[in-house]
Amino acid sequence: MTQTTTELSILNLAPLRDGETFNQAIDNLVDLAQLAERTGYTRYWIAEHHNMPYLASSATSLLIQRVLDKTSTIRVGSGGVMLPNHSPFVVAEQYGTLASLYPNRVDLGLGRAPGTDPATARAIRRHQDDFAMSFPSDIKELQFYFGNDDSDKVRAYPAKGLNVPLYILGSSPESAYLAAELGLPYAFASHFAPRFLTQAVEIYRREFKPSDVLDKPKVIVGLNAIVADTDSEAELLATTSLQFFLNVVTGERSGMKPPAPDIESHIPPHILSMAKSMTACSVIGSPQTVKAQLEQLQSQVNADEFMAVSYIYDKDKQARSYELLADVVKG
Repeated sequence: MTQTTTELSILNLAPLRDGETFNQAIDNLVDLAQLAERTGYTRYWIAEHHNMPYLASSATSLLIQRVLDKTSTIRVGSGGVMLPNHSPFVVAEQYGTLASLYPNRVDLGLGRAPGTDPATARAIRRHQDDFAMSFPSDIKELQFYFGNDDSDKVRAYPAKGLNVPLYILGSSPESAYLAAELGLPYAFASHFAPRFLTQAVEIYRREFKPSDVLDKPKVIVGLNAIVADTDSEAELLATTSLQFFLNVVTGERSGMKPPAPDIESHIPPHILSMAKSMTACSVIGSPQTVKAQLEQLQSQVNADEFMAVSYIYDKDKQARSYELLADVVKG
């Protein structure tokens, strides 16, 4: 497996480790972006989540600007902007401004979920109740603002003519149909919702219609990646990731926790099963083990790009994991 056949990128939710402040989480976000640039990753995306005390990724465009300012070559973008929360006009203004300040470095990934609970979603955009239905039209509105069409007197300057690359994010067959219909790249959220990965990718490739921006399908597959010098070390580090997803299942609102070797023995089986189903698309182990796991996954999905998420408590070990993963993919 080489980077010429499969690109490699990073998605960061800016999680707080236990005891960390939001400022520390943002500093960690920047440090990891700089490592990604040095190590040859293709792009670095930042998520959008709200009302979550353990994630610092609520003001995504501001975090993107911070990372762009502290790096020089890597592409940086949203993974993604949860479009129901925002006016397409304002999104175009924000990302048009970013693209003007940092030419040819900005990506705009788009999702249809609110990235939070229903009450918070109403607080974000109170007048919008039917957000899922408006997602396709909101994307087309964004495409208009980034294009050169002057047929409407309302324009989102400085977005006009910049054609910031748009990506459709999703975790269902419905999102695959939409990305294919629009002829846009498709990023599947298999790092937390892998159930429909194979089906969605098949639909996207089968139904894809070439567009002005893309002449053939482009598939990005999200995965959890934890790489260490040995399998046993990687499996220990992965207990932090398991605890993170256990918190998602149970609703506990706390930061990343240190590794816990015996964590599985303390979890009710049905809760453990739910957490493990969310992390089914994971590569965990030594470089040799992860190489074999990636090759197996690639045989199923033929991804153009893998986008890795790594919930590792120790920052140095997290950096080492991303370095080893890059070595594996580059060959």
